[in-house]
Amino acid sequence: MELVIDMQIPSQAENLPQAADFKRWIAAALPANTASAEVVVRIVDEQESAELNQTYRGKQGSTNVLSFPFMAPAEVDMDLLGDLVICAPVIAREAIEQHKSAESHWAHMAVHGTLHLLGFDHQTDEQAAEMEALEKKILTGMGYPAPYIDEV
Repeated sequence: MELVIDMQIPSQAENLPQAADFKRWIAAALPANTASAEVVVRIVDEQESAELNQTYRGKQGSTNVLSFPFMAPAEVDMDLLGDLVICAPVIAREAIEQHKSAESHWAHMAVHGTLHLLGFDHQTDEQAAEMEALEKKILTGMGYPAPYIDEV
């Protein structure tokens, strides 16, 4: 599989994952038959996250990850799945609050966001159960702990 990760890092945070980390995490979330894909990963601070969250979701405040799937017109042959916007300060704070390593939480948010790019959601209990089961399978398959606290 050919996976292209386009990194954008306007965040001032330090000790951020590298493009190779995101490539590994995102590749693990893609279907096995994926020939090629491209994902934009933008790592932001809280102000940009909050602005995007308000603009596109109507919710106040910053959030851990926002996913923006890309749907090319039928006549355009493009492998772009979409954009992941990940808020570094929120990831750092949540990792501490959830007693996780920063790396495992970054991996979880990359996988979670990628599943959203693929059309998964968690608006209903059934959708949430399906998505969480996939996240658990993908993350534990990479050697990370189960991502949800009740599964420790």
